[in-house]
Parts: sequence; C-alpha cells; structure tokens
Amino acid sequence: MKAPTGRRRAVAKALTALLPLAPYADMEKIRADAGSVHMKTLPPTIAVWLATVAHIRHAYTDYEKLLAEGCDRDSARFFVIEQTNVVLTRWRATRLLDADDEDD
Repeated sequence: MKAPTGRRRAVAKALTALLPLAPYADMEKIRADAGSVHMKTLPPTIAVWLATVAHIRHAYTDYEKLLAEGCDRDSARFFVIEQTNVVLTRWRATRLLDADDEDD
C-alpha cells in the first residue's frame, strides 16, 4: 500500500467530517471515487460530496430504474433527492442535497 499523499489524507478527512456514520464499505467506495482521475482538479471536500451523492444515487435510490424507464438524467436526479437525503441523514451527514445543487 502506498503511503498516504496529502490529497488522500485531505479526502479521508473530508469524508470523515461529511459522513460520520457511513458504513465502511460505502466510505471506501466514496473514497475511491473521490480520488479518481476526473476528480483530481476539484478540492477534496467537493470531490467527496460529488462522489457521495453519486454513490448514494446509484446504490440506494431508484435513479437507475428511472433512467431505464426513459426518464432523463436531470429529472431522475430530481426525483431521488428525498431518497438521497434519507441516506445522508442516516449517515449523519453535515450537508443534505438541495434541488438547486449543481452536482456531477
């Protein structure tokens, strides 16, 4: 295993601060996504937030079902805000998703 870089430490710190009660498996997936190449130019807190919302959307909501039924991406995202916030609340997130948020 590589020694932690400043970026990895910052992502880990942001993740712990945002999601104090998230399950380990979910945190590991979010950590990996927040550290991916397409997130490298973003501040760690933003990368963690975007990775969190995307992970919850795909793993815990009807998002993919809505897309499969022909719903467009923006509408599907709107329809799963409440489900996303339920998970964020369960994980004691310090932030919730707002309909006006511009996310991934």
